[in-house]
Amino acid sequence: MNLEEIKQRMHNGSIYYENSEIGKEQKKYNELLYDFNQIRPSDEPAKQKILAQLLGALGENVYIEAPLRANWGANTYIGNNFYANFNLTLVDDTRIEIGNDVMIGPNVTIAAGTHPLDPALRLKKAQYNLPVTIEDNVWLGAGSIVLPGVTIGKNTVIGAGSIVTKDIPANCVAVGSPCVVTKHL
Repeated sequence: MNLEEIKQRMHNGSIYYENSEIGKEQKKYNELLYDFNQIRPSDEPAKQKILAQLLGALGENVYIEAPLRANWGANTYIGNNFYANFNLTLVDDTRIEIGNDVMIGPNVTIAAGTHPLDPALRLKKAQYNLPVTIEDNVWLGAGSIVLPGVTIGKNTVIGAGSIVTKDIPANCVAVGSPCVVTKHL
């Protein structure tokens, strides 16, 4: 399978297997991520310059505390007025869409990449991806984990330590493992 076929499969939910070509492309984003994490906290212009090269889209007034981890970076699209505390992890093997006015606590993971349940496929290092959408004005509490294929509706708060395994509607508070709605706003 050539590079373009793998990239198509990465973004359409199909099973694929990484190869050295895709690994080489991913490395250039890993290098940018490394550079971002080495910048002095006071050098915000340098941070913004690298984020603009690293991410698929970067809105205005975006602040991300280092360290940041990402499989790519290029498949993450961030809106305006975004804040992420330290240790944000983006498993962005396909699209992660983050709206405007989103706040993310420390040690949060947003994962769009996953592996099949079939053990024979896992032995072959098979992977597939499902996009994640975080709508406007969402707050993800510290230590929360958002799994592949999930959409979190606007104005929603995800409680600290929650594991979001399915879509969460707009205008609510949701907590737990698995994450469930506990209050409507």
